[in-house]
Amino acid sequence: MSSATLQDDPSVEPFFNVAETETLSLFEHLSFEFLEEFDVFAPAETGRTRDHEPPELMRGFLHCYYHDIYGIRPVERELRNTVVWLSCGFDRPPSRDAVDRFLTDLEHVVDEVFDRLVEQAARRGLLDLTYCIDSTDVRAMPADQDASKCYDPTDGEYYYGYGCTIVSTGQKIPIAAEFTESKQAPEETAMRVTSDALAVAKPIWMVGDSAYDTLDWHDHLLAAGVVPVAPYNARNTDDPKDIEYRVEDRIEQHSEDVQLKQSTLDETYNRRTGVERTNESVKDCGLGRTHARGRVHARAQVFLALCLRLVVAITNYERGDNPGSTIITV
Repeated sequence: MSSATLQDDPSVEPFFNVAETETLSLFEHLSFEFLEEFDVFAPAETGRTRDHEPPELMRGFLHCYYHDIYGIRPVERELRNTVVWLSCGFDRPPSRDAVDRFLTDLEHVVDEVFDRLVEQAARRGLLDLTYCIDSTDVRAMPADQDASKCYDPTDGEYYYGYGCTIVSTGQKIPIAAEFTESKQAPEETAMRVTSDALAVAKPIWMVGDSAYDTLDWHDHLLAAGVVPVAPYNARNTDDPKDIEYRVEDRIEQHSEDVQLKQSTLDETYNRRTGVERTNESVKDCGLGRTHARGRVHARAQVFLALCLRLVVAITNYERGDNPGSTIITV
């Protein structure tokens, strides 16, 4: 008997009355059938088929992350719950092997899955004309031997784990990201994530803190027709310039026609708090502390958290037009 048939069965109706919760809303407006396009999820050459399909398992993981449930065994236990496995579209609860195999396969393409969800957010018009870039800490379990002692310059403290550089826009929408060894990511990471964000859609402004006061980053954005706004870091020179933002100097050197008011730059830079709110929201989705051992597993959890944040944002957009609908809170 399929899950669709079960949902039509009157005897199951009480279950779905109980299950009409926020996580069911997550799956109402999004299809995950695109997962079946990835080669990694294709049947094995030996002819072995999957007991459960990738879309159902993806919904299962998103449900679990939404409820702060991580790890193969806890996820498998949660998916034994009748309401949960029915609402995720399973015909029966998945085994631990099925859950483990799906996550192992997903690790190879989780960043591409994130990109597909970004595209869905973009098609709905959820991106605006200001992008913000920032790095955040990813705390790891002490047993994770791939993690390392990292320094967080914002809080002035050390932590054990990794980092993640995120570009966000709109209402806490992550649109590009890279998992890094620590919060203090190298310049090439900023350049790579910036290029990924511009490939989604071109904004007017790109905002970053003083860590992004680099010539290459500014010139790359200006060449793309985007105005970079990052505070000038006078500590980098013995002969500091009389400017507040690096872009003032770049425009003066390379353009005679462009003028930017100080008040406009200040107002734009104040929007940088948007990426901080995005970081906090993604941490609430599971990015804050990984419950996996090893860099590969930790990276997968981080990108699943980013995916969940996108799913929540898209769900809120879709349900926002429906009077009386419940808005997801993450």
